[in-house]
Amino acid sequence: MKYAVTGATGNLGSRVVKKLTALVEKKDLVAIVHSMSKAKALQEQAIAVRQGDYSDSASMTEALQGIDLLIYIPSKTYDVVQRVQELENTLTAMGHAKVKKIVFVSFFADQEKNPFTMSPYYGYAPRRLAGSDFAYTIVKNALYADPLVPYLPELIERKNIIYPVGAEKLSFISLDDSAEALAQLAIQPELRDRGQTYLLSQKNSYSMPELAAVMSAVTDKTIGYQPVSLTTFAEIYKGDGDGNELASMYHGGALGMLSGVTNDFETITGHAPTDMRTFLQENYSK
Repeated sequence: MKYAVTGATGNLGSRVVKKLTALVEKKDLVAIVHSMSKAKALQEQAIAVRQGDYSDSASMTEALQGIDLLIYIPSKTYDVVQRVQELENTLTAMGHAKVKKIVFVSFFADQEKNPFTMSPYYGYAPRRLAGSDFAYTIVKNALYADPLVPYLPELIERKNIIYPVGAEKLSFISLDDSAEALAQLAIQPELRDRGQTYLLSQKNSYSMPELAAVMSAVTDKTIGYQPVSLTTFAEIYKGDGDGNELASMYHGGALGMLSGVTNDFETITGHAPTDMRTFLQENYSK
């Protein structure tokens, strides 16, 4: 069995590759990257690296030669049309390279009425795969917990979480846990290839006062909850280049659409995911 991982130098892809190296022989693993200049660390580990450009189906076809199962991690663009075209290019390349199986990495903001900018893409992809001839599996991630760690100093300074989600809860998963589940799923054919959909989450979702209490306990600083409006949130983070997109995501959260939890992680891995308090304790330095 030959496995390929796209986005193999990214935050999630690099972790998936690392997890897979502990489960399969390196000769059976291919890391697909957009830029070879960022792949030195992978090459030093004797992992096969191939360049593949989502925008070029010919490039992806060459990268996918000899692959049996693709773990497809999308790009980070907020351009829905571009993201759809990247998927279409990849599926075309899979057909030309005769790749039969795909694990599609998704996000749980895919509801029909979800106002998140990328919701149309996350709704499109499963339906597109369902109408294809590929053996596929959908893996939806909850919100990544990892960005909370570098965000803590700002929250400590503000003395409050400001996410505009009101009384609704948010659900999280760590990048490491997501990567472990994806790697484990890849080597367990009994759990994939038949259109299964999994949601990777911690065991509990959190209201913002509950999350603030966890953060306060971990940091020994008082953090409360004082939400701002969606407009204000977008304005605060517009300098980062994704203020409006993040605001649209939390709009979905305010509608109760980012709170889902399941036991799917445990089904795939055989153990519970890392809970929020443990995750923050292990990654935050006071």
